[in-house]
Amino acid sequence: MRVPAFITPNSLTIARLVLIPFGAVALFMNGGDDYNWQIISWWIFFILGLTDIVDGKLARSRQQITELGKFLDPVADKAMVGTAMICLSILDRMPWWITIVILAREIGITFFRLAIVKRGVIPANKGGKIKAAFQGFGTGFYVLPLDPSLYWFRDGFMYIAIALTIVTGAYYVRSAFRPQTTN
Repeated sequence: MRVPAFITPNSLTIARLVLIPFGAVALFMNGGDDYNWQIISWWIFFILGLTDIVDGKLARSRQQITELGKFLDPVADKAMVGTAMICLSILDRMPWWITIVILAREIGITFFRLAIVKRGVIPANKGGKIKAAFQGFGTGFYVLPLDPSLYWFRDGFMYIAIALTIVTGAYYVRSAFRPQTTN
């Protein structure tokens, strides 16, 4: 994939943050029940999710991994999923308890990251990336106007996301308190 040099990983992350409200507005169009606007909202969030993949690959391939990027990228992920979840809960399309459990963990870990930043930023691990993927896709299934016969799949997918959210949060906190090794 060829990306112009003026597009940096951090600029993609910032663009993701700036464009999140467009997905939310689309979700609320015509009272939140408009099939076409739900599809548009889903596409907006899906494309924003793809930029998360692109900025990571770009940062690694160009060796442009920065402390700002290591911090801001997960914040953008949380803002994207959190915005969609809050909108869906306001529209009564996602139970509030799901939104509260996931956002409490995400906000808690974000503040925890800020508190320990002097020790260095702990980069995302594979478990966190899998968790983020399940949250993103799980939330996406709530954004999509699915036939009610598919709700079992949507809900099951989200329950896996919730379990991963809790487990990876505990792992993240535990790993922050492990002794630092130096080479």
